[in-house]
Amino acid sequence: MQAPVVYMNTSTERQTGREAQISNITAAKAVADIIRTCLGPKAMLKMLLDPMGGIVLTNDGHAILREIDVSHPAAKSMIELSRTQDEEVGDGTTTVIILAGEILAQTFPYIEKKIHPVVIIQALKQALTDALEIIHEVSVPVDIHNDSAMIKLIKASIGTKYISKWSQKMCELSLKAVKTVYIEQGDYKEIDTKRYVRIEKIPGGEVEDSEVLDGILLNKDVTHPKMRRFIENPRIVLLDCPLEYKKGESQTNIEITKEEEWNRILQIEEEQIKILCEQLLEFKPDLVITEKGVSDLAQHYLLKGGVSALRRVKKSDNNRIARATGATIVNRIEDLKESDIGTRCGEFRVDLIGDEYFTFLTKCEDPQACTILLRGASKDILNEIERNLHDAMAVTRNVMFEPSLSPGGGATEMAVSVKLAEKAKSIEGVAQWPYQAVADAFEVIPRTLIQNCGGHPIRILSQLRAKHSSGNHTFGIDGEAGKVVDMNEYGIWEPEVIKHQSIKTAIESACLLLRVDDIVSGVRQQE
Repeated sequence: MQAPVVYMNTSTERQTGREAQISNITAAKAVADIIRTCLGPKAMLKMLLDPMGGIVLTNDGHAILREIDVSHPAAKSMIELSRTQDEEVGDGTTTVIILAGEILAQTFPYIEKKIHPVVIIQALKQALTDALEIIHEVSVPVDIHNDSAMIKLIKASIGTKYISKWSQKMCELSLKAVKTVYIEQGDYKEIDTKRYVRIEKIPGGEVEDSEVLDGILLNKDVTHPKMRRFIENPRIVLLDCPLEYKKGESQTNIEITKEEEWNRILQIEEEQIKILCEQLLEFKPDLVITEKGVSDLAQHYLLKGGVSALRRVKKSDNNRIARATGATIVNRIEDLKESDIGTRCGEFRVDLIGDEYFTFLTKCEDPQACTILLRGASKDILNEIERNLHDAMAVTRNVMFEPSLSPGGGATEMAVSVKLAEKAKSIEGVAQWPYQAVADAFEVIPRTLIQNCGGHPIRILSQLRAKHSSGNHTFGIDGEAGKVVDMNEYGIWEPEVIKHQSIKTAIESACLLLRVDDIVSGVRQQE
């Protein structure tokens, strides 16, 4: 991986006290600087080279940091932050790193002034509690059944990404996908986009041709060329067992003295498979899908019974098909019951797209699992679209769970900054300075947005601060033009959960790094 290598601490094997804290803060700042230009709609892209010679083009903070090779422990923990953020809420990965880096940078002078780290940490914890309350104050509820409001919201998450050109299309895709897998039973809500939404990328065609299928798409063809490639309302059987003769375990010896016995062995094999297929055909299935293999002989019997078969389907795909068609995955053919057969699928067809065969199981009633079919010019573009779609789906999912929105464009961060600065005046003693430092650190988000689109940070930040001081906390930065705008009109809103998570993660990790006063290298350095 040829990426920026952040490495300090080469001269000694051990750093203690202030030296260790300074080294940690420097490393954290270095990581934050790498992805600072990736914030906002005018963000720059990073080109990463991987060891195999492939390239990744992206401005997704998490995707970049995942590829970077660092050896400094503090820098490693910063990279973990973006992973936590990505797994928890799926968006705001760049914000988290920039915030954590800035909080450490702002508290740096107080470490130098020999204020005890524990005092600084207490002030940071206090600031965190207050910040979360402020975010809750500036947030507004949203109606998750209003599609146009939801699409507007998802647009805010994708607006800063590469796919913003097709944002309307992508928002509709992610909203439809999340709604498909949304299950609500009383108080229980489940939206499992990781397991039940599959993104299938097929190069070629226009990006506008992408769609959410009401069912499943597999990159498979039927096992025998004469099997049917189009069936309406198929009866589907899902298996997790092979349709072939079971071979002996290791160290199985058969000694044959007569030639007729050899023929008898082959005959037994055939009889076994015939029995298996006959048991299957009793249920009159139209389509058999198995995770294991299907032997030539079994294909022959299935073909005679008018059944199409797919073999070696991934376990995750099989689970998706089970959920979409209402079938149950069966481990032994002897256990098959009528209730295990899937009948909710409206159409099975195999199409040739480009030079590959794809199996479509579509027109399912209430599928609860789906496939997003992405089309586009090249693999690189499709990979980037896929990364951005994951963010969009995560945002949709968060809002469905907690329907509350905070103003975007740096407005929330600025509101927190201004209100913390007011509160800082009422704090007595030394703790007032680090508390004020957190207030200053929050300005980094609007400031970076202005810098990334080539605006004048000092002048525009002053205007923004003035607006917030007079109580207009929906004002933020227009990331395209670098001007102060009202988010109510500009329409950039983000889920409150993402803001909460990013601030918690950033401040808590800053506390963690400040608490370190000793870095001991367990690895002996070579002379």
